[in-house]
Amino acid sequence: MMRDILHEAWTAMRYNRRRTTLTMLGMAWGIATVVLLLAYGNGFAEACANIFANFGTKTMILVPGRTSMQAGGQKAGAKLRFTMDDVDLLTTNVPQITRISPDASKDASIQYDTRTFNFNVSGGYPNVARIRVLDLDQGRFYNPEDEMQRARVAVIGSEAREKLFSGRNALGERIRIDGLSFEVIGVLESKMQEGDNDINRVIYIPYTTMGDLTDTHYLQTIWINYEIDDYLGLERAIRSVIAQQHKFDAGDRRALLIFNLMEQVHQFSIMTMWLKILLAFIGTLTLGIGGVGLMNIMLVSVTQRTREIGMEKALGSSRRDIFLQFLAEALAISFMGGALGIVLAYVVSLSVGRLTLYSALAKHAEGGDIRLLIDPVTLLVATIILGAVALVSGMLPAIRASRLDPIEALRHE
Repeated sequence: MMRDILHEAWTAMRYNRRRTTLTMLGMAWGIATVVLLLAYGNGFAEACANIFANFGTKTMILVPGRTSMQAGGQKAGAKLRFTMDDVDLLTTNVPQITRISPDASKDASIQYDTRTFNFNVSGGYPNVARIRVLDLDQGRFYNPEDEMQRARVAVIGSEAREKLFSGRNALGERIRIDGLSFEVIGVLESKMQEGDNDINRVIYIPYTTMGDLTDTHYLQTIWINYEIDDYLGLERAIRSVIAQQHKFDAGDRRALLIFNLMEQVHQFSIMTMWLKILLAFIGTLTLGIGGVGLMNIMLVSVTQRTREIGMEKALGSSRRDIFLQFLAEALAISFMGGALGIVLAYVVSLSVGRLTLYSALAKHAEGGDIRLLIDPVTLLVATIILGAVALVSGMLPAIRASRLDPIEALRHE
């Protein structure tokens, strides 16, 4: 029975090829719009993820501040100062921390041959490369042996290499930092750099060696990596440990400033989720226009085939058979148009390539641009939306056809 119904639907579609083709193109345009809008949402989400990944997502930066609350017999306004004892204390008492590094930095005079520039020099543990997502373009990063030996080695940013060496090989060359000689052992890949940010000009040296350039007794910041999802719980644990050590109220957020990149990641994930929902809704409205066209065409088809419907009923076809015949025709047109629309969406996504987003604001930020990403979830959502629109559009004509009186239908001219 179902085979006969599908055969009747296919025959009707072939008989009215022009009408079927135009209706199919309308559905194809609608489903292509849905897929492309969802693909845009996916691309925007990935662009945001790439931007945050450039700086490290599960990363916290601890910055000492000033107390704003009285606690432990101390007045408000006391300045907090980090030392290596705080690093050891966090390492011992907060097991959720996977990597930790002190940070001491200063602007220094960097000289190579006759060229002299003022660049930021940062001293940290070797694991700072993993914490701050510093990827190497050439050479190596300094290691624990360099740290222990207080080696005068340096890893330079990509723009620092261009400024100092003008594209020449920098590995093995010696530069002078505030008059002290350092060997260049590595060059970093370019990172996304917005505005006047000099992130690609930073020079990294071992933390122990930094003591030759400046007083490192007090730390400027502490960098932390973690793997757990409960970053708020980790933040509370860190505040509790530092507050107990320095005798301030753990609820005093001005005493210890914690910059947690996951908070921004979470905010952007919520924003991108709602953006996808909005885009899916807009796409559904567009597809709905095609669905209205399909419904009108099917209603016209019912009118034109009224006598045929009457003959089918006279020969014993039930209302259910007539209903399924017209619904099957509507669904067939919709899903054939949907297949064509998905192919069209793939062609458009491959043709468009990269859409400028973050690269308009930052250097080396192609990874922060939008690419139209069509994934299985996108296709599944689009198929569900298409099925819903096709059912709604095909139900009314199918119901109308099934309810025709056979005698009146046979009299129809």
